[in-house]
Amino acid sequence: MKIYTKTGDKGNTYGTIDELISWLGLLRSQELDQHDMNIILKIQDKLMFVSSHLSDEKKSLQNLPILNENDVELLENEIDRIDNLLPTLNSFIIPGGHQTIAYCHVTRNVCRRAERRLVPVIKERKELGITMKFLNRLSDYLFMLCRKIGKENNINEITWRPKL
Repeated sequence: MKIYTKTGDKGNTYGTIDELISWLGLLRSQELDQHDMNIILKIQDKLMFVSSHLSDEKKSLQNLPILNENDVELLENEIDRIDNLLPTLNSFIIPGGHQTIAYCHVTRNVCRRAERRLVPVIKERKELGITMKFLNRLSDYLFMLCRKIGKENNINEITWRPKL
């Protein structure tokens, strides 16, 4: 397999998805429980499919799997699992307090950027539409994971209180 395609993705989203995969790798290299590391690895695997499809403008990888509702459900189930471990949140949280939490928040923001950058691509490549839903749930999952990491490390969440 050649490392270059000679076409690129015209600056659309391929690089942002690759960046997200890398940030998830950094997050996975932190002190997380094995379950969370396994989930993040599954997410990275799914995003590798997305990245492959985005870079394949000739659509020569059509036999390569694409995301589906089961992938979205995996994230929704994880969100629900984590939500059951945490107190109810009634305010925005100021990111930080622990290095792993900060990495997780940055990863979440890269995910949100990837989601925004995918919008124009989806207009041309409808088959990638489920990717939008997956990225949306992934940013939610990462937010919940931030909170879980905080709880596991006894890090107090700093809630944002507007000072008017």
